[in-house]
Amino acid sequence: MKKVLVIRFSSIGDIVLTTPVIRCLKQQLPGAEIHYVAKEVFSVVLHGNPYLDKLLTFKKDISEIYEVLQSEKYDLVIDLHKNLRSLRLKQKLGAKSYAFDKLNVQKFLAVNLKMLNVLPPRHIVDRYLDTVLPLGVKNDHKGLDYFLEKKDQVDVPNLFFNGKETKYVALVVGGSYYTKKIPLDKLKEICRVTRLPIVLLGGREDAVIAEELIKEFPTLINACDKFSINQSASLVQQSEWVVTSDTGLMHIASAFNKKIISVWGNTIPEFGMGPYLPNEQNKILEVKGLSCRPCSKLGYKKCPKGHFKCMKGQDFSSIKDLK
Repeated sequence: MKKVLVIRFSSIGDIVLTTPVIRCLKQQLPGAEIHYVAKEVFSVVLHGNPYLDKLLTFKKDISEIYEVLQSEKYDLVIDLHKNLRSLRLKQKLGAKSYAFDKLNVQKFLAVNLKMLNVLPPRHIVDRYLDTVLPLGVKNDHKGLDYFLEKKDQVDVPNLFFNGKETKYVALVVGGSYYTKKIPLDKLKEICRVTRLPIVLLGGREDAVIAEELIKEFPTLINACDKFSINQSASLVQQSEWVVTSDTGLMHIASAFNKKIISVWGNTIPEFGMGPYLPNEQNKILEVKGLSCRPCSKLGYKKCPKGHFKCMKGQDFSSIKDLK
């Protein structure tokens, strides 16, 4: 029996995108014991995963659990993070390892020279799975996993709709970077044209935006900063549509095979991070032809050019047809 450690420290979306690797390792390596190490704050998205034998976490730095990990005596390490921290961890463990190709050179060329043709037309999930091909582990094409425990399941009909089963749109107002977020005026445009009820999703930092929206659209349901990550996932699971920028909740929606409208600002789907195995009704919205886009593989606190055309130029007229 092999004891395998999968490394992906952060963040929510990136960890969700590794779930096919966990499943395929467990199902295709007979008798394998699969462990996973992640930062504690993000690890909650794996709490109900039946393909994991052990989930190990740390609060701030991986060095907190070096001794714990060394005591496990792993046969194999699958590095899906590939940075200096994961390299140090692999050196400490001394086990055979395989590492994910982050395509940093290609992304640099795409961002700085706008050479998009150097990016392979493959999703990051498929590239994660390339890492375990030497083990004979192959993509089962069953998509992403997200498992909710009973305590995290939200009774949406009774909580929001007086006990009635109701179709609604989950509108994600947050994002990890400003240049990935849908601006307030464009969120208002979405609220103005959408015919279905809307539930706003986001964290503590998004509560102010949600309050501004509710001033103009009092029928909106504000779920920002009121639910845990997994409870928010439950709200996504029960929605009819998910409208979101490039966020972790987009990947959670993909795991539930939801109908997704993904809105792309400074990042691009060509980085391989769009909805995986998307629902046929999914839509990708982006402003094509901008000479400054992509301006980063991650994002910025403000638009480097000052105009933010990649978001402010979005056309949301198609959202009025959601049903």
